[in-house]
Amino acid sequence: MKLIRPLILAAFLVACFLAITSAGHWKLTQILPQLSSSGHIWEAPASAASPYSSDEQNNIDIYKSAREATVNITSRVYRQDWFFQLYPEEGTGSGFIVNSDGTILTNNHVVRGSSRLKVKLSDMKSYPAKVLGTDAGNDLALIRIDAGRKLPTLRLGDSDSLVVGQKVLAIGNPFGLEGTLTTGIVSSLNRSLQTEESRKLEGMIQTDAAINPGNSGGPLLDSHGSVIGINTAIYGQGNIGIGFAMPVNRAKEMLDEYQARGHISQPTLGITTVWISGDLAEALDLPTKGGLLIQRVERGSPADEAGLRGPRQVVVVGNYQLGVGGDLIVEVEGQPVEGNDSLVRVMKRKHGGDILTLTVNRGGRKEKLQVRLGEAPQQF
Repeated sequence: MKLIRPLILAAFLVACFLAITSAGHWKLTQILPQLSSSGHIWEAPASAASPYSSDEQNNIDIYKSAREATVNITSRVYRQDWFFQLYPEEGTGSGFIVNSDGTILTNNHVVRGSSRLKVKLSDMKSYPAKVLGTDAGNDLALIRIDAGRKLPTLRLGDSDSLVVGQKVLAIGNPFGLEGTLTTGIVSSLNRSLQTEESRKLEGMIQTDAAINPGNSGGPLLDSHGSVIGINTAIYGQGNIGIGFAMPVNRAKEMLDEYQARGHISQPTLGITTVWISGDLAEALDLPTKGGLLIQRVERGSPADEAGLRGPRQVVVVGNYQLGVGGDLIVEVEGQPVEGNDSLVRVMKRKHGGDILTLTVNRGGRKEKLQVRLGEAPQQF
């Protein structure tokens, strides 16, 4: 009897243990969690073939290839203080190499008025730079360094084929922070922008890719790594998701001219005009659709040589004096004049020596004139 009781008790304990450990809703790890713990209170990600998404990998690949050809530009200009004393002031911008000989594309406002230019490459080596030419109307400049070796370059894409919504990437040196990458999309096309120098930039690309001071002159790239724009300006103060880039096809025209002529020309016409339309045009016995009324023709200018006529008399309209009796430009290159900037937009695509076709209203009749544009001297 004494032996039976311990055996019954042992059997009972074994049965209880088996029931607990074999039940479907009981887990030994629930009872003794500390025994099954790996020693960490965090979980590692599941292993995958690639740690990056396809879009991330695209960003990484473009950055690796474009970073080497994007440069930092430091300019020094001399300012005058209140006591007429000169003092040096440094500015920074970006640029990118378009030819392995060290030819670099950037913004005109990055290099304008500089007494000394310095370019720093991605390997942190610096070189003095020389301005080859500028296109102030499109805020573009071409400079060159001599690095003593062939340098990596960027491919130039086609800005005429851009569509709103496509991905873009900007590389530059915002606030002097070299090699910064930001991404976004094309937010809009054909934007107009008034600069601080009272110049109007036409046909700009708008993007929400972050662009800040120091990004100016850097490349705006598409998802294939081709340059489709030159980062030029931001709206307001600091980055608020509205940046602007000059279409790269404008720069191609400048590069082609430099290659063909060895310099970049600024076309000159030699007239001053004012836009009139509606009631004012009717009062002057001119077409109500309006046009650009010539106020002055410079003597000896291309316009003068082509026979464009200035005013014969001056009348007072409101608080303004207006020259009348001269030619009214109604078409430029076959396109109707629709405002003050109609002629300016066409001139930005012309070079010295090109032919400009103008249609004028002269004494109630339309006449077509061809003007061979002059060339203004470059000022660096």
